[in-house]
Amino acid sequence: MGFVFRVIELYKERWEFFLQLFIEHIYLTFVAIVIISVIGIILGIIMTRSKTMANIIMTVVNLIYTIPSIALFGFFVSITGIGFKSALIALVIYGLLPIIRNTYVGITEVDPFLIESAIGMGTTNSQLLYKVQLPLALPVIFAGFRTMVIMTIALGAIASFIGAGGLGVAIWRGITTYFPEMTVAGSLLVALLAIIIDLFLGVIEKNIRKKILGT
Repeated sequence: MGFVFRVIELYKERWEFFLQLFIEHIYLTFVAIVIISVIGIILGIIMTRSKTMANIIMTVVNLIYTIPSIALFGFFVSITGIGFKSALIALVIYGLLPIIRNTYVGITEVDPFLIESAIGMGTTNSQLLYKVQLPLALPVIFAGFRTMVIMTIALGAIASFIGAGGLGVAIWRGITTYFPEMTVAGSLLVALLAIIIDLFLGVIEKNIRKKILGT
């Protein structure tokens, strides 16, 4: 219990430090999440238009996903330098898989009968996509979005190792100075942020599924 009290005391004494890191972490991950969502959904849609493109994109993304995250951060440091930019690029690339895959799967698994009915009523390709396929695929896409968000929040902690700030600063400082209370304090805030966001997104996902699928 003494260790727990020391962590709590650390929060009290250095709350401004942790608040700053918390804000930096949210900013970095928020920017990454927005970019990932836009790129991921666009690529997922492109994949549904061409089987060849689908195979190429999924092969490349899966290959990148096998690279350890810390190695990916290190790779971009050698190209774009230490700081926010390198961390953002690495987070975006590493977070693409869930949203791309779920967008592709969600659209391709829309009931063919509904698609044929829409086409028979004179629906254009763009109308079919935006008014039929994407709305019906939304529960699957959002599930991928939820996974990506939590993963990005967790990976954001590694960004501090290349000078991008965030809660990983506390974790890294605790490790390098043999200060376990600092390491735990930073880790708990990352976990707390991920849990709160996951619960919030879980409620939204449940409402989406209920509205579109009736389940």
